[in-house]
Amino acid sequence: MEEIEEASSNTSLRRVGTGSSDRRWVDGSEVDSETPLFSEIRDRDYSFGNLRRRLMKKPKRADSLDVEAMEIAGAHGHNLKDLSLLGTLGIAFQTLGVVYGDMGTSPLYVFSDVFSKVPIKSEVDVLGALSLVIYTIAVIPLAKYVFVVLKANDNGEGGTFALYSLICRYAKVNKLPNQQPADEQISSFRLKLPTPELERALGIKEALETKGYLKTLLLLLVLMGTSMIIGDGILTPAMSVMSAMSGLQGEVEGFGTDALVISSIVILVALFSIQRFGTGKVGFLFAPVLALWFFSLGAIGIYNLLKYDITVIRALNPFYIVLFFNKNSKQAWSALGGCVLCITGAEAMFADLGHFSVRSIQMAFTSVVFPCLLLAYMGQAAYLTKHPDASARIFYDSVPESLFWPVFVIATLAAMIASQAMISATFSCVKQAMALGCFPRLKIIHTSKKRMGQIYIPVINWFLMIMCILVVSIFRSTTHIANAYGIAEVGVMMVSTVLVTLVMLLIWQTNLFLALCFLLIFGSVETIYLLAVLTKILEGGWVPLVFATFFLTVMYVWNYGSVLKYQSEVRERISMDFMRELGSTLGTIRIPGIGLLYNELVQGIPSIFGQFLLTLPAIHSTIIFVCIKYVPVPVVPQEERFLFRRVCPKDYHMFRCIARYGYKDVRKEDSRVFEQLLIESLEKFLRSEALEDALESNLNDFDPDRVSVASDTYTDDLMAPLINRAKRSEPEQEFDSEVLPSSSVGSSMEEDPALEYELAALREATDSGLTYLLAHGDVRARKNSIFVKKLVINYFYAFLRRNCRAGAANLTVPHMNILQAGMTYMV
Repeated sequence: MEEIEEASSNTSLRRVGTGSSDRRWVDGSEVDSETPLFSEIRDRDYSFGNLRRRLMKKPKRADSLDVEAMEIAGAHGHNLKDLSLLGTLGIAFQTLGVVYGDMGTSPLYVFSDVFSKVPIKSEVDVLGALSLVIYTIAVIPLAKYVFVVLKANDNGEGGTFALYSLICRYAKVNKLPNQQPADEQISSFRLKLPTPELERALGIKEALETKGYLKTLLLLLVLMGTSMIIGDGILTPAMSVMSAMSGLQGEVEGFGTDALVISSIVILVALFSIQRFGTGKVGFLFAPVLALWFFSLGAIGIYNLLKYDITVIRALNPFYIVLFFNKNSKQAWSALGGCVLCITGAEAMFADLGHFSVRSIQMAFTSVVFPCLLLAYMGQAAYLTKHPDASARIFYDSVPESLFWPVFVIATLAAMIASQAMISATFSCVKQAMALGCFPRLKIIHTSKKRMGQIYIPVINWFLMIMCILVVSIFRSTTHIANAYGIAEVGVMMVSTVLVTLVMLLIWQTNLFLALCFLLIFGSVETIYLLAVLTKILEGGWVPLVFATFFLTVMYVWNYGSVLKYQSEVRERISMDFMRELGSTLGTIRIPGIGLLYNELVQGIPSIFGQFLLTLPAIHSTIIFVCIKYVPVPVVPQEERFLFRRVCPKDYHMFRCIARYGYKDVRKEDSRVFEQLLIESLEKFLRSEALEDALESNLNDFDPDRVSVASDTYTDDLMAPLINRAKRSEPEQEFDSEVLPSSSVGSSMEEDPALEYELAALREATDSGLTYLLAHGDVRARKNSIFVKKLVINYFYAFLRRNCRAGAANLTVPHMNILQAGMTYMV
């Protein structure tokens, strides 16, 4: 074991094979990319002579891998979904099957849960409960989400992590500070910054960036919301399927509780078993089924209103809510928790925004979902005024007898679709958390070749299935599950309210009074609902809290350990003085070939590279440090994905490639195509570098009074030179074109022996094959660390790392093309 500064490194190197022409790229979502931090390296100097001087000439810039593509950065409008009215109507129809399944199935169980707490003794009970449901839907989904929250999207993407990434782009609040100047050139990254005159927005930005506890608090808030969404993925299938199957209890003789539990479990097992096939093959059925379901709700509601008591529309008067609470006091407070069930799935309107558009979701809710739900609840209330004893099976009892079986089939299908949407949302949520370094790496399977957003995570799928079966087996009734259902939903809504308020203050520059009104109004309503559902903790409300606490702990421990791991790698990186002492041979033999060393540093040379130099008898003639980095945007366009930069002087033939991905991106490039793109882009980088050298040289030759002085500073920032040139003023561009004719530049490039030498060396290395050098880093707490840190790092984080998907598992490279080295850092 060799100790370097404060860290102890236990290094092992395993040679899996030698390079060959059969090469593969990465298939999966991570290669040790959980901790994308960065720092800077400066103060480097070199001096050589003649042709060697040209080779050693340091670049004064940092360049993009795909240089030509960076010229059109900003031409992509990812958040623009300008469709015709007919196109918007078509997308709005599709939202019925994906977004509104959970909320659409709520009439199956809302009133049965409410009136299990408040027995019906007068029409005030019915009208008060109906009024509560009406205004709950009107205030939260309609007023909050449709008219406000949907506008707080991240280039068309919604959800808790989308809000977090949006805030991270305006203020450096990410606990994993992986921002670089070049990231801001991504077309989906660019935003309208707060005006300098707006002191309030700038003050909030400064507070978030300088106070560490605020960063931690914001991260915990986001992780808590994400944990509760995963908890919803457990409770939604159990609740929806069991509610749909409960209709058989009063219709089929002998269908008791045991039969209900067994049949629900069978459907749940079938539902989770087909997840591996993906939703694409049956997705086209979702919208028609849910459209038929909403039509059935509206039609049955109108039928019951006309047949039993149309005067229940008096519940539009909110005064009945006051009468309801005056009459029932504590029982009414408990029933309020049941009313929350009518807005389950409201968060899906925002979370699923990336698949649709704001206008389509707004149109579908206001024109179909909202009126049909109101009619359904009014119809049930009208039926209850005449049949107050039917509250336990209110939905199926209110259905005309001749329509029972068709409605039962549609209700079962709707419940399964609602469950499917929540399961898919959980997969997507976990993938986003993995991309932002907040969840252990897991195997991700892409179920569709056309729609890359459709994914399947086996571990999460089977975990959800087991938990759903346990919930159904333990609670055995929808009323008991409902006690647990509301807490997670309200918790997610409160997190969204806080984050949207922050967006309003920091980014939208909304009037302070209006932002506070949003927070106070919706925050107060949601706090009241939260207090109401918390009264059910002993009755089952502890279930989502346990799930949320478990996932919150896992995500925060992973994030914490990942940050410490990266900080250790930064601390132990190889100094440039040491590299200069080694020389261009790196103290060993350079053999033809390209070595792709995967690491997490965006700047500097990782210490694991030293272990390869010490252990291997030779090293490749061209070394490329590949860093997989996730940036806080939903999608990075393919032509803007890569940054490329030279490491060390030219004759070292060492480069850094940073592959940037958004949290919604899917890393599933074809290996050979990607490698070809890599080599072609490297050639393009070399030519662009030579062009700028020629421009600089010709400038020096043109000005007789100008003396070329070599700088002692070697800058390792990554930027996009063509973008910088695009930002020059017109007079400067004209000056450049007059002084440096294109013919002069072109001839100088053609005659550049240094460029031809490097291109020839690159082609020779490419013909010799690519080898993947994989770095595996681990961390251990020092002996003098506090007990809690030792427990978290040495046991919890170590357990997660041992059992998560290793970086090599995401490579489809033959073993004979892989070299692996491991290092343990003391933190």
